[in-house]
Amino acid sequence: MLKNFFLLLTFLLVTLNASEKIEIYATSITAGKNIVKAVDGVSVVYKEYYLSAKEAIYNKESGYLELFGNIKASYRDNYRILGNYAKLDISKKEKSFQPFYMLDKNLNIWISAKKGIAKDKDIAISSGILSGCDQKNPLWKMQFSSSAYDYNTKWLDLYNTTLYIYDIPVFYMPYIGYSLDIRRKTGLLVPGAGISDSEGFYYQQPFYIAEYDEWDLEIRPQIRTNRGYGVYSDLRFLDSPISKGSMRVGYFKEYDRYVKKNDLVNENHYGFNFTYKNSDVINQWFYQNVKGESGLYVDIINMNDVDYINLASNNSLETNTAKQILSRVNIFYNTDSNYIASYFKYYKNLEEKNNDNTLQQLPTLHYHHYIDTFIDDHLIYNVDMKSSNIYRVVNKTALQTDLNIPVTLQTTAFNEYLNLSYSANLYAQYTKFRATELLPIVGAEYDNGYFARNYHSFVASTELARAFESMTHVISFGAEYTLGGREMRDGYYEDNLDMCSDPEQQNNPECDFYNIKNIDESLALEFTQFLYDAKGNEIFYNRLAQHITYLDSQSKYGELENELDLKITKKFSVYNNMFFNFDETKFSKIFNQLTYTTDSIELEISHLYKNEFLKKTHEYTPFTSYITSSARYNFNNHYSYNFRYDYDLEENIKKSLEVGFLYKKRCWDFGLRYVENNRPQLTQDRESSVYDKYIYITVVLRPLMKSGNRSADYGVKLPQ
Repeated sequence: MLKNFFLLLTFLLVTLNASEKIEIYATSITAGKNIVKAVDGVSVVYKEYYLSAKEAIYNKESGYLELFGNIKASYRDNYRILGNYAKLDISKKEKSFQPFYMLDKNLNIWISAKKGIAKDKDIAISSGILSGCDQKNPLWKMQFSSSAYDYNTKWLDLYNTTLYIYDIPVFYMPYIGYSLDIRRKTGLLVPGAGISDSEGFYYQQPFYIAEYDEWDLEIRPQIRTNRGYGVYSDLRFLDSPISKGSMRVGYFKEYDRYVKKNDLVNENHYGFNFTYKNSDVINQWFYQNVKGESGLYVDIINMNDVDYINLASNNSLETNTAKQILSRVNIFYNTDSNYIASYFKYYKNLEEKNNDNTLQQLPTLHYHHYIDTFIDDHLIYNVDMKSSNIYRVVNKTALQTDLNIPVTLQTTAFNEYLNLSYSANLYAQYTKFRATELLPIVGAEYDNGYFARNYHSFVASTELARAFESMTHVISFGAEYTLGGREMRDGYYEDNLDMCSDPEQQNNPECDFYNIKNIDESLALEFTQFLYDAKGNEIFYNRLAQHITYLDSQSKYGELENELDLKITKKFSVYNNMFFNFDETKFSKIFNQLTYTTDSIELEISHLYKNEFLKKTHEYTPFTSYITSSARYNFNNHYSYNFRYDYDLEENIKKSLEVGFLYKKRCWDFGLRYVENNRPQLTQDRESSVYDKYIYITVVLRPLMKSGNRSADYGVKLPQ
């Protein structure tokens, strides 16, 4: 019998094809005129396939190798293909399995079908089921009429596909393509969908392009049947090992009926975002080999109104609530001794119909000389200089330059228990005005001018630490006495001194360029203490700070600040930061936060109160009272619940609300969330907001989809 086996093995290796080497092993082999039969423990090695079966028959005349019974096939150690019958057509390089079963070991996705035919790098699959769940009773499955799989690209095409949750059909797709490779691939991404009584049916179909390692592009056309249509795209690129960037462009067209019904300012919403980082820009762009560090940071955003952001997705929690956006470009060069930089800042007010009167900084030039020492490190100094081009389309503009030079003499006393220092500070600012007022303000003076002052600081501080058996206590105390010196001013700084030094008038247009803070004789006291446990973890932090002024024309006592961070237990902590105003005998700011965290529970509630002690008007309130809260409960490995609530107590407005749950198993996530969100909208009345109410259904079919991705949320917008 063993002799027959080796005769068959030799026959196959020699007569089939030298390039189509096949190795067959079996316990028993018999050979006839044209038929060779192997039974019991049959193993076949063909190219990168390894197959096993109960029985094999080779027809020398037709060139067919047929396998029967409990067939298992492995390809490149990644896939498992099973069946009861398989046929290998050696001459056509074709392999047939019936029935067909394939398992991807990396993603744990399996396909069961009536028949599968593999030829070269492709597998054609007839009428089957795909799932990532347990094979006996899958929670979800996709039933298809036909499928095609490419071994090389690992791309799977499914046709006439119906998604079943258990045995209930929930969604039909004529075609779906998916990559079983973790590498990026070009193709369709998971769509987004929702429904709203005001905006109609929402559908977004992302298309992903990833043909090169250096960049990828996502295009997301969308339609809102009662509102309009648009498209957003995101480009990400890596132009070198030390630099990368991204670009988003978006456009949305409103239907005329929606514009009129909601009194919108714009029927077209458009904008772009561009970000870029380079960590060695000088050497790379200018082909230099300079020492030190250089960098470029770009974050530019522009839009015609806030709905450019709000319409980018169907997730109301990603809408914009800011009243102003900022674009920045920063470039710097840094050495051990000097720092040189240029900053460009462009502000856009989203509540205004145009941005002509908004002050911009285009650019600011910055030079800083780091601390240098003399006299055995007892004398230290540094230099800081900034020059800003403050620009706007209408009304006054200015070129403003600041110079700050502190010189410090420092030493210690009492065996280094006491640190002492004296600083002489020189500060100067010069402003040169340009342009004219569109509507001149009566009595306003914008003469070029300078401001210069010198002032003195004396600092004494100490820090002590003591270790106990289970904790360490650290305390520090510092006192800084500041004495104002001589001041000189002329032009704009002299003309507007009285008005712009008054806190209640600092918002007047004449004070747009006045940023001088008074420095008078004062004393700043600070006390800080820490407690650490035996492992070095902070369990208690407290800081007290008090400012005392010795000028008769001002309040003697500044605001008393108290900051406290207490870890009551490993799970529960309390944070407090408050400021007390002695003149008003009231708190100007109180912030409290409670946090409770365990393996299963996350609780956080905070409240912010502020009082600026200015006069309340119809358009302005000096009070802020805002509460935020969030909770999450992980019941077990499968169920989790979440809650979030934000409320503006001063305006008596609910800002946002979210409550929901998420159910997770090995192969799928299912969640339900109710969300409310107050978002701004630019209307003819300028200031307006829309209160959105949504129900989001989360469906994640793992491993085809990823948990935590908002594209798995399908929203239904509820009536206002």
